[in-house]
Amino acid sequence: MDEASKDKEGAQGENWERRTLERFAQEVLREQRAKRRWGIFFKLLGFAYLVAVLALVVDWGDPEKLADRRHTAVVNLHGTLEAKGEASAENIVASLQSAFEDKRTVGVVLRINSPGGSPVQSGIIHDEIKRLRAKHPEIPLHAVIEDICASGGYYVAAAADSIYVDKASIVGSIGVLMNGFGFTGSMDKLGVERRLLTAGENKGFLDPFSPQDGKQKEHAQRLLDDIHQQFIKVVRDGRGQRLKETPEVFSGLMWTGAQSIQLGLADGFGTVESVARDVIKAEKTLDYSVRENLAERFAKRLGADMAESLSLRLFGDRPDIR
Repeated sequence: MDEASKDKEGAQGENWERRTLERFAQEVLREQRAKRRWGIFFKLLGFAYLVAVLALVVDWGDPEKLADRRHTAVVNLHGTLEAKGEASAENIVASLQSAFEDKRTVGVVLRINSPGGSPVQSGIIHDEIKRLRAKHPEIPLHAVIEDICASGGYYVAAAADSIYVDKASIVGSIGVLMNGFGFTGSMDKLGVERRLLTAGENKGFLDPFSPQDGKQKEHAQRLLDDIHQQFIKVVRDGRGQRLKETPEVFSGLMWTGAQSIQLGLADGFGTVESVARDVIKAEKTLDYSVRENLAERFAKRLGADMAESLSLRLFGDRPDIR
């Protein structure tokens, strides 16, 4: 092989090696670019997830509240009145305070849809309404009853300046109950013996697995009667001369919205919109109801469940205004 052929063959070998290195370098660059693109994609995805979580967890407030406009504040009381629920005194009181403290609030509408619940939670909300009305006498508070406003729900409504209903609303149940079960007969049939040890002769108060004690029953009835009288006083004070008392008004019965107007338990027919427009004269409405995020709701319910379990062991059954 002559020198020219050798040089040509050597050049071809060098070109092949160069092309191979170039392809390898290009592949490495393409792989690096792909990794960067995927890295950017996952970073953006993580950022979007973080923004979504913050949007759910953080209470950013209602942007409409930033507008300089007079309005009717709306607070929702929905569900059973209980410390661990949506209609807890903590939530409702915080909502009412925000509504009254906004300088653009002309009036407040408390929208109620509740069958009742804890007399303590009801009393806290009732007393706070009275306090806020005394502090802000220029801002009225009207209750609007939708489907039902019974027992503890009406205990709260009685603090309002006026109460509006639908003709088919369910209103009333001004009474108190304490319920439970007695299993002594079933235990006798099954041959089960109750072994209850207490420190304090009445510590087994209303134990469902022991025969009912006459003195403890009388004491429980006095408790219920005392809370019932508190309820009656709240209604009398709140409704005043508008209330048309009959033997049945405080018996625990319920009435339709139309009947409640006749009895003086309500003042007229109305909705949130009609009360804001025609009574308060501020058609624009803003909702001030506290909305808990999922983490807060879970934590509160877990803590309340533990507290309730402990309180039931310590104190036994508790009365409900429902």
